[in-house]
Amino acid sequence: MKKLFVIAAMSFSIFGASAQNKIGYIGTDELIGVMPEAEKADAELKDYQASLAQQGQDMMKELNDKDSLFVRDSAKLSPSMKEIKKNELVSLYQRVQNWNQQAQEMYQQEAQKKIAPLRAKALDAIKAVAKESGYTYILDLNSVIVGPPGDDVLVLVKKKLGIKDTPAAPVKKP
Repeated sequence: MKKLFVIAAMSFSIFGASAQNKIGYIGTDELIGVMPEAEKADAELKDYQASLAQQGQDMMKELNDKDSLFVRDSAKLSPSMKEIKKNELVSLYQRVQNWNQQAQEMYQQEAQKKIAPLRAKALDAIKAVAKESGYTYILDLNSVIVGPPGDDVLVLVKKKLGIKDTPAAPVKKP
């Protein structure tokens, strides 16, 4: 009898605890997009991307210039000097070919450096709102395909970060 009472008490506490779970959801990408710091980071990333593109164009111009010089002067060069210049051109051509991949990787690294502090600030605000408002779970809309009904906490987190709420299209609850 005592076991039955303990099992009944445990099941009531489990059901009682699950009934008290408060679930919210948020689009973290949307939140980060409206943060004032995001505009500055985006502008800096565009400048960085432009500088990488300019470096690629400069490398291509250098290759074209050296190639033209080689074609023009190759008749005057000794066989050993021709080989040296040819190797220089091949090396420069390979650098130009690898530049797009390298520039893309550099851009991705820079973007991660710029976005990481924004993500951390957003996550801290989300955690603070969860604690202040009594949410047990806050789900990211980008990760949840199907989920229980919950509250959209974007407005609360924007308020926590001091971001004025702008009217937008309503977001469907999962």
